Order: sequence, then structure tokens, then C-alpha cells
Amino acid sequence: MSKQDNFDQSNWLAVCHAAIIRALMEKGWAVCPGYLEAARYSSLQDDLYRCDREGKFTPAGIGRQDDNTLLPSIRNDRTLWLSKTNPAQAAFLLLMEKLRCDLNRDLFLGLFEYEAHYALYDPGGFYKKHLDSLRGEKNRIVSTVLYLNTEWTEDQGGQLVIYDPQSGQRQAEILPAGGTLVVFLSEDIPHEVIPASRERCSIAGWFRCNASTAERIDPPR
Repeated sequence: MSKQDNFDQSNWLAVCHAAIIRALMEKGWAVCPGYLEAARYSSLQDDLYRCDREGKFTPAGIGRQDDNTLLPSIRNDRTLWLSKTNPAQAAFLLLMEKLRCDLNRDLFLGLFEYEAHYALYDPGGFYKKHLDSLRGEKNRIVSTVLYLNTEWTEDQGGQLVIYDPQSGQRQAEILPAGGTLVVFLSEDIPHEVIPASRERCSIAGWFRCNASTAERIDPPR
């Protein structure tokens, strides 16, 4: 990548982050198509599939750590937590660090840490309507989803459905097209992944506040 490419990418991210911040303030969620260009999200997709071939994915559950429970009637995707030791994953985590800083600067959210995992849905996979964080727990403040799917069409399904937190009505159905980034307030925005006719892959992530106390380290180390 040339210096000009780096400059253009930096400018594009600044535009995206400004639009995300405005949308979060106005309605609590944002969609940024083309957040990553094809070469970058394809590299992540290749890494996801390589990790899957190596057997690194595990069935996803509900809850965290000791409270994590497999409930395939609610969700049936498979996941792998991202690591800074993996070059492709580390590059994405650096992008999210920039977003974290911009969100803290403009929205004063006190975001402390970002955690993310690959999410792989087999054909027919789903995740029923839910919130990413219970109000007041402060473990997850802002959620992100980056899609890694190439040549996705509406008739293939797999949309992320965003619901109005007051009325419960559908506000948006977002196509999981490669490079699209979705950002929303974890405590406020109900959402759902509807079944697709093909395999569906993404990166789901959460910006967290530091909820540590004298008795408990959170996030755990």
C-alpha cells in the first residue's frame, strides 16, 4: 500500500467515524457500507476459514465465562475470539482502537477495552432477538459487527434486523455484505440475525468500560 493509499484510507475512516458518531447520537445505531475495502475484508475472511479448517471454532453460548450456556434454540453460530498475535486479526483490532478513541473523544463514553470474535453461521443459522448487554451492567457499551461475505444478495437472507427499543418495530434490515460495519449501543438496541441460505461470516465486537472492583477484575485477565 502506497503513502497515498494510506492517506486515502485514513481520510475514509475519519469520514466513517464521524458519520457513526452522529448516528449513535441521533438514533443509537449506525451502518457504514464499504468501511473496509475488498482486499482487507477478504484477508479476514481467508483467516476465518483457515481457523475453521484447523478446528479452532467452538459453538457459541449465551452469557459470559462461567455463566455461558449453549442454547441452540436461541443462537447456533460458532465463534473464535480474536488475538493480537494473529497478523490479520491484529490489523482489524488496530482499526477498532482508532474507533474507540474517536468515540471516547466525541461521546465521552469511557470505553476501556475492545473484545471481538469471528462468528460463523452455517446455512440456516440464526440468533434470535436480544440485547448485547443488560442495562446498568456496563460490561458492554457499544457493539460492532463487520461483515466478511462476498457477493451477498437480498434473497439469500441473513440480514441483521434492528428493532426500535420503544415500539419493538423493525427499523432496519441490514444485508451482511462484505466490508459493511454496523455499530450500535449495546444496552439499547434489540437486534436479530435471521437465517440465511448460505454460510455467513462476520466479526462481532464490543467496547467495554472498566468494571473492576477491589474483589473482581473485569475484564478478566
